[in-house]
Amino acid sequence: MYIDLLIEKLGKDKVTQNETELVRHSRDESMHPSISPDVVCFPENTQDVTTIMRIARENKVPVTPFGAGSGLEGQAIPTQKGIVIDFEQMNNIIEFNPENLTITVQPGLTRKQLNHYINRQGMMFPIDPGADASIGGMVATNASGTTAVRYGSMREQILAMEVVLADGRVIMTGTKAKKSSSGYHLNGLFVGSEGTLGAITKIILKLHGIPESTVVARCTFTSPETCGEAAQTILLSGINVMRMEFVDVNTIKQVNEYGNHHYPEQHSLFFEFAGTEKAVEEEIIFAGELMKDLGCENWEVARESTEREELWRARQEMSYAFRHLKGRHAFSTDVCVPISELPGMINYASALLSEKNLKGGIFGHVGDGNFHTLLTFRKESNEERDIAFEMNDLIVNRAIEVGGTCTGEHGVGLGKRKFQEQEHGDALDIMRSIKKTFDPDGILNPGKIF
Repeated sequence: MYIDLLIEKLGKDKVTQNETELVRHSRDESMHPSISPDVVCFPENTQDVTTIMRIARENKVPVTPFGAGSGLEGQAIPTQKGIVIDFEQMNNIIEFNPENLTITVQPGLTRKQLNHYINRQGMMFPIDPGADASIGGMVATNASGTTAVRYGSMREQILAMEVVLADGRVIMTGTKAKKSSSGYHLNGLFVGSEGTLGAITKIILKLHGIPESTVVARCTFTSPETCGEAAQTILLSGINVMRMEFVDVNTIKQVNEYGNHHYPEQHSLFFEFAGTEKAVEEEIIFAGELMKDLGCENWEVARESTEREELWRARQEMSYAFRHLKGRHAFSTDVCVPISELPGMINYASALLSEKNLKGGIFGHVGDGNFHTLLTFRKESNEERDIAFEMNDLIVNRAIEVGGTCTGEHGVGLGKRKFQEQEHGDALDIMRSIKKTFDPDGILNPGKIF
């Protein structure tokens, strides 16, 4: 039996069929049903992963990579059971090159662990998906988050990766150089592939200096559409904003109730400016003038760290404010559209929320056109559940119609598979061909993306 082979080659301490571990690795933070694997492996190095892959291929056993389990679209659920590879033991920093602003890490390292290490050297890794996700998981889903307006997604932060393929071969997808015109861009192929093409075992990341000054601001508007227009105005002005987040009035009300806050209960924009002290002050003044010209209210600026944290808290707590509602399930949509389409999309989602009479809210990283509609429904109400999923479909379909994508950062997984043909058309056949080339037996995270 292949499990006996795994124990023989890896050792008993790296292989388990413990019921608690099987259940822990049967799900992520999505709404999708859990499925327990047959066995969980905890590799410590690339050789261990190669061994697992070779045994899996020889025995035609499915393999599902697992990071922190914080995914929202079911990427880590082992739909065909088999082997789950948990990378939590592969969480080391392999090489730190501050003079080159690069660091090489194993995939199990989390973003907070990474920043704890490099912040002391005056550097930071800027991608912030909210959860303390593993770096490998962030690569696999092309995560981004609140800082994407300035730094982009994970794809822009990776120089090279070491990947173990389905047949056990180990490849590098790039070099330590900042750019290259040599060959196909394999980084772009593996980032966002959700473990369907190979298992990532090493990542060379770009780092950034910690800005001299950071200032946070907030203002309110009377409509969600005006917030979208204001965000577009900031981007067109050339202000190099670090974060720009939209939070609708429903979410603000829920955050106030959840955290006993007293934020103005209106549609809100949150900003973070970072850079040299002089540049930041000039940007704040300019941004404030632009917002006031558009009719904003409650313009507030926070410079001290405690003030910044308090001002930013509404944005940080909003997901928890809905997910902790007693007797209700909550899930979040995730679409990204061209900036010019953002005001209309936010208005469309807001109108749907009112029309469907669901408890929820709209928020997101409006600086890059990515926003979420968080929907809740009573656990015992199949009718409300159906309405919530119907609303999700309507928002995604509209986003694709206006030239956007069904997912800006959560990934495809299980939840967004049905939109792939609509979004990609004939290009989806090319993706399937690539999958077949890398994984002819279909053992790598089966059931995801396609």
